[in-house]
Amino acid sequence: MREKLMRFMQGRYGSYGPDSLNRFLLAGALVAMIVSLFTRWNFLYGIAIAVLIYSYFRMLSRNYTRRYAENQAFLKYTAGIRKFFLKQKNAMSQRKTHHIYKCPDCKQKIRVPRGKGKIAIRCPKCSAEFIKKS
Repeated sequence: MREKLMRFMQGRYGSYGPDSLNRFLLAGALVAMIVSLFTRWNFLYGIAIAVLIYSYFRMLSRNYTRRYAENQAFLKYTAGIRKFFLKQKNAMSQRKTHHIYKCPDCKQKIRVPRGKGKIAIRCPKCSAEFIKKS
């Protein structure tokens, strides 16, 4: 059975798993289905089914260049949003070990290790010096 599935998926765009656009479409369809379940909005359920069909069409498609171009356009369009959330994730992961201060003159962000007491911080961009507690 597994060999038949592998032969069927051979040469298809989704054979190595869903790309970013497909994951977004599947998650959006799931959210729309859950919302339609609680609100009884049938049109939202219909939209979710249409998005699921399109997502599976993309996964089973043999037109690599077209699906790749769609995914690249999606990644280009959402780059700013993804970059913002990645920055927030990095800042949250460093909160236990570092403080992040802004220079009062040029607003440059400066990362300082925690637990050093009151220290003088020199901005690497404008060389302004200010005192903060780490």
